[in-house]
This record gives sequence, C-alpha cells and structure tokens, in this order.
Amino acid sequence: MYDVSIIIVNWNTRELLAKCLRCVQETIQQVSYEVFVVDNASTDGSQELVRQEFPAVRLIANAENVGFARANNQAMQVAQGRYILLLNSDAFVKPGTVDTMVQFMDAHPEAGLSACKLLYEDGRLQRSCASFPTLATELYIALGLDKLFPRSPIFGAYQMTDWDYGDTREVDVIMGAFMLARAEAVQQVGLLDEQFFMYSEEVDWCYRFQRAGWKTYFHPQAEAIHLWGGSSRAIKTESLIRLYRARVQFFRKHYGGFQAGLYKALLGLNA
Repeated sequence: MYDVSIIIVNWNTRELLAKCLRCVQETIQQVSYEVFVVDNASTDGSQELVRQEFPAVRLIANAENVGFARANNQAMQVAQGRYILLLNSDAFVKPGTVDTMVQFMDAHPEAGLSACKLLYEDGRLQRSCASFPTLATELYIALGLDKLFPRSPIFGAYQMTDWDYGDTREVDVIMGAFMLARAEAVQQVGLLDEQFFMYSEEVDWCYRFQRAGWKTYFHPQAEAIHLWGGSSRAIKTESLIRLYRARVQFFRKHYGGFQAGLYKALLGLNA
C-alpha cells in the first residue's frame, strides 16, 4: 500500500501535464506514492507524452471524454494509497506540499478531505474554499452584494471573502484542483457522482463527506500553483453553461426541485 495515490485527469493539456508530473516527481521526498493519468481522449499527444517520458505513471487512456468525475473514479477504483489526491493538470505542487498534507491528514483522523493553499502563477492568493451554495448566497452574488461588501461574513459567505486564508480551519468546500481524500472515508462516502460531467462534483463530494460525519480542512502551510481553467479556456462559453447546469443539478439533488427552480429564476438576474 502506498501513502498516497495521485490522480490527474487530462484533456488536451500536454505541456501543463508534463510540468505537473515533473513537479510531483521532483517535490515528494518523504511519502510513498503512485501516479495515475486518466486521459479523456486527448488529441494533442498527451498519451504519447506519458508513455514516453513518464513510464512509471499508470496511464488510463479513454476513447472518449467521459468527464471529470467518471475519469477520477476509474483511477480511484484501482488506487492503492491510504490517501487519494485529485490533482489538476494545471496545478503544480511545491517542495514538501504532498508530504506536508499527508502528515496533516495523519495528525487529523477526523479529516476526510483536505486542501493546501492555492496561488496564481504570480503568487497572488487564489480563493479555493467556499461555503455550500444556498439560495441566499446565490441571491447575494446575483445582486452583486458579494462584490460591494467583500468583507461581510454574510454577503461574502459563499467565497469566504472575509477571510485571509492565513490559518488552518474547517471549511465546507475545497476546490477540486488539489483535493486530498482519505481512502477509508471514500469507501464510506462513495466515489464522485458521475451525473456531474464537469463542475460541482467536488461540491457534491464535500457535501456528502460532511453529512457522513467527516471534516474538510484547509491547511495553508502547504502550497501549490494553480493556473485555473487549463483545459476549459478553449471552450469558455460551453464551460459557463456547464457550470450553471451543474449548480442547478446540485440544488435539485440536495435541496429538492423547488429550490432548484428558484435557483433557475435567480440565474435570470445575471442574464
């Protein structure tokens, strides 16, 4: 058994993937690990890159784009780590990041999920935690109140803009770019919901972990660079539509059809 199984889902991000894999190889010093790349039918030579330059990586080559959730699940079903790290191909871990996060999880057996601090390429903080979405938080966003009063714990609740990310704390949601899960907890909670093709699958997972009694932590003593949107920049409009559809799906699944309908009405405010 490994300490951690690292799973990277890739779709046409060959150069980013290469950098991501090199960062993994060069920065992990203390824990044992295995790496999976699940490629969703890339056409940019990503699969050839993995086979030729990273022969130790276990490549799962899909014949079609099966989505983020299903691709991660393919690797999770055969992963042998005590922990499972979902890592985006456009996320680059720093020296000691994975080691530190595994140590953190070992010291917090109540933690089912955890995340490190994410930074933009220029070193700015990337807000990677959130509260669970509600009709109230979505209304504040639709009215722009979160932008007008970012320091308000009420209006800025969804993106937690009143917080400087300077301390370790329990949170509702962590971004899927770097999501470390306890394998034991995954066995209890279940895999990612494959009904979410892209977006909100991590929100759904965090929600299910919390309902099962596991805690989700943010730990700023470990950092990674995240470019954000490496594989979705080329399809920006389609990605935005999927984002909103996934949010409606989350509301329907966890809050019921009535609230999902009200959320759809709120979306009209942003139209």
